[in-house]
Amino acid sequence: MATTVTEQTGSDPRTQFAYDEWMESRGAPVYRGFFVSDVRTIDLGWWAERQCNTAFIQLTGQEGIAEARITEIPPGETLPPYKLAIDEVVYVVSGRGVTRVWSDSESAARTFEWQDHALFLVPHNCQRSFGNMQGDKPVRLLHYSYLPLAMSIVPDPEFFLNNPYPVQIQTSSLYSEAKVISGGGGMRWGGRAPRQDNYWYGNFFPDMRVWDKLDALQHRGAGGKRVSIQFAGSDMSCHMSVFPSRTYKKGHRHGPGRVIIIPGGEGYSLMWPEGEERVIVPWQEAAVFVPPNKWFHQHFNLGAEPARYLALHPLGQFFGRDERVEDRAKDQIEYPNEDPWVRQHFEEELGKRGLTTLMPDEAYQNPNYVWETAKV
Repeated sequence: MATTVTEQTGSDPRTQFAYDEWMESRGAPVYRGFFVSDVRTIDLGWWAERQCNTAFIQLTGQEGIAEARITEIPPGETLPPYKLAIDEVVYVVSGRGVTRVWSDSESAARTFEWQDHALFLVPHNCQRSFGNMQGDKPVRLLHYSYLPLAMSIVPDPEFFLNNPYPVQIQTSSLYSEAKVISGGGGMRWGGRAPRQDNYWYGNFFPDMRVWDKLDALQHRGAGGKRVSIQFAGSDMSCHMSVFPSRTYKKGHRHGPGRVIIIPGGEGYSLMWPEGEERVIVPWQEAAVFVPPNKWFHQHFNLGAEPARYLALHPLGQFFGRDERVEDRAKDQIEYPNEDPWVRQHFEEELGKRGLTTLMPDEAYQNPNYVWETAKV
């Protein structure tokens, strides 16, 4: 039986976020700290309402803003349908399966198949069910939503998890091929100034590990590229950065709530509040981490191939909401200005693997160094 947060707390002063109270009452594991090394292998627990094994992820920098959780689907099974009153993004951590989505105004469901590293959105107040098309191994999905923010406004889980409001969405038109929009037109999270690059607009992206429709990202260094995504009919968005082997990106900072998962590559990230000790986050495929609010962070590729990280964005109202920063002189560290330890540590880590850096010496001397865009 579901219990509302209001019933749990009565008239006592709230000491934690309403979402956290609800999450902790589900009985499933909750992962905290700075990172989860591999969501393909973490322990899960039974969630009776959803009839599945799950785990919640609430890392430092994520609290009260963004939900992340892992769902597992046993081989050959389909989970019971559920409804959520807000939009939900799903990333396929591992496996192959099918999703059915339907609204109260439709007589038939929209059905689509997916595989490893697919990314898609399920619209608010729609029913959805997830099935595993494999007979020999489970599926794991990463769900991302703004449920913590929503429950801070209305602290009643049933309002979001069992809301009878009949949404008027025609799901039959939701999952057509994504389209590219040039010049940033219509990009809600693009900032005050018009963007000159492209972004992709849609609700289904079949494989983020091989997505190659990328734009150069000159100002972040390393010759990397990125793709910007806005989900159709939603304020939810994300971006994926790809950068070459044996290079690293400039340190930068922004607002909270951005959940990062690794589709491919091997390396580490540094995260630190200004003037304080650094946290080292090792990563490979399926690692998850969250840069805390206004902490500097920096990404390093130790592998022989390009590395990718997929950043699921908080709402656009949050400061520092995309790859740009509010004040580059204040919120980004150019290579000539970084602590020499950063370069030294990177080269030492490469040396342990019998590799050498591909960072050009000039980049450490000239803050206006122009990178050649890598073929990644």
